[in-house]
Amino acid sequence: MRLRPRAAGATRAVCLLTVLTTVGLLPWLSGRDPALTVLRARSAEQEPTEEALDAVRQDLGLDAGPLPLLGSWASDLLHGDLGTSWVSGTDVLPSVVSGLQVSLALMGAAFAVAVLLACALVAPVLVRGRGSSGAWAAMLAAVPEFLLATVALLVCGVWLGWLPTSGWQGPQYMVLPALALGVPAGGLLGRLVADALPAVLDERWVELWRGAGVTRRNVSAAALRRVLPPLVPQFGMVAVGLTGGAVAVETVFAVPGIGRTALGAAKSQDLPLLQGAVLALLLLGLVTGAVAALVRRRLLGPALRDAGLSLPPVRPVRAHPAIPVALAVLLATAIGWGLLRDPYALDPTARLAAPSWSHPLGTDGLGRDVLARLGHGAAPTVGTAAAVCLLSLLLALALGFLPGVAAGAADIANALPPVIVGILVAAASGPGTGGAALAVALISWPPLASHAAALVQEVRASSFLTAQRAIGATPSWILTRHVLPSVAAPVARHALLRLPGIALALASLGFLGLGAQPPAPEWGLLLDESRAYVERAPWAALAPAVALALLAGLAVSGAAYAQGRRVTRDTRKAAPVGV
Repeated sequence: MRLRPRAAGATRAVCLLTVLTTVGLLPWLSGRDPALTVLRARSAEQEPTEEALDAVRQDLGLDAGPLPLLGSWASDLLHGDLGTSWVSGTDVLPSVVSGLQVSLALMGAAFAVAVLLACALVAPVLVRGRGSSGAWAAMLAAVPEFLLATVALLVCGVWLGWLPTSGWQGPQYMVLPALALGVPAGGLLGRLVADALPAVLDERWVELWRGAGVTRRNVSAAALRRVLPPLVPQFGMVAVGLTGGAVAVETVFAVPGIGRTALGAAKSQDLPLLQGAVLALLLLGLVTGAVAALVRRRLLGPALRDAGLSLPPVRPVRAHPAIPVALAVLLATAIGWGLLRDPYALDPTARLAAPSWSHPLGTDGLGRDVLARLGHGAAPTVGTAAAVCLLSLLLALALGFLPGVAAGAADIANALPPVIVGILVAAASGPGTGGAALAVALISWPPLASHAAALVQEVRASSFLTAQRAIGATPSWILTRHVLPSVAAPVARHALLRLPGIALALASLGFLGLGAQPPAPEWGLLLDESRAYVERAPWAALAPAVALALLAGLAVSGAAYAQGRRVTRDTRKAAPVGV
């Protein structure tokens, strides 16, 4: 089945218009007087008198209302004019171009780090010819970017003095931010490729090539080419996410990127600058999506058009049960022990105390027990993240059968930074856990939907399903017995791999005051509250970070073990007696 360009194009146009309209309504959705916000951004010392506010309204044309402003901005956009900043009074276009250039350079460096790490994770699978539980890759993908950035800044920049710690004045300034962004992305990409490789390496052609004396290098290259088509959109989405979603890392290293520019504009309600930054990110998402689709079609060749694809056999991952059991015991012990303690008790005399018998994981900046806050924060953190992950998975599987709609909407949604969506949702519904969950849900489904759509397209174009139709199999039989099982399993494992990332997205919104509010013991808040004193008390930040890593490893390795047992059991049932 071929993508319908008209459906995808129409979906992109509608989503683009919807997002830009919503951004244009931000000052009115927030319930705050935009004139007051702009006045304070221009001059914090000036008294917000009625005369001063009226002058700002008249200068910006706020009295006319949102629709005339949107119409004027769209009209200027057709002439290549993004307008003038409400705060600085300068043209928006140079600021957007400058921020985009910085973010693209940082994205290129971070993506190179991610690809190198992914290759290191995939290499053992190619050498051994079988997969692993994926726990290590999942843990790397769960490392909080802003925590990794803070630690890299302290160790490599402050203590060792190897690299600069802030600014953007040369190639050496992008090393630490690229590492902070590239390591989690590399863990994600490496796990996705390593998860799909074992089934390909079990195909008949690999055995024939090896028997014919084809070198391991050529076999590995062919296997990678075979496994990459459904994953190419994921590489594109990661690249876009590294560009617009690097707000926290850009803030830590004072990098003047497009994400940080958009965040500053949203906070000050500088509407023209925010619209310009969001438009640049959306266009980047559309271009990247188009390039990824082109690369994928080139990799598949005429097999997709001629229904000549073949499905790789189901290959269970032989994950040792000790891995998920050990991770579950560690996590359950820490959470259970913490639940026996008071997460809100303050002890000013024990501020930032090191781990001891009375405080096994130390205390935070207010003297609260870190273990207690870790235990009591498990349910809201994991529960909310799991609910968002499940919702994203169900939406992705549904949209996977509408590839035109999925491709168009995913390119737009994936390009939006979680922080900007969180600000828009909070403006309409107010800050809180529910609003943060909704914001993350709105942008967490595109990678899963894109993965599902690519798999559905290849499954439907397989020669096996053509034969099933020829012998009279009904569409419902084909859907429930062949298409859904082939698509749901890899997409579900992909969703589990993104579970800690969803928890971190919720955490970043909590840090900005858009999600869970203090003194809630939510793991994201623990990370953000401890970031200011991570040099003096690293245990306060390491505890929730390690918990998220254990959660990722448990989710992925447990799913791999369960799938391996199920496939092995089904294979034994299907085997003839005596075999």
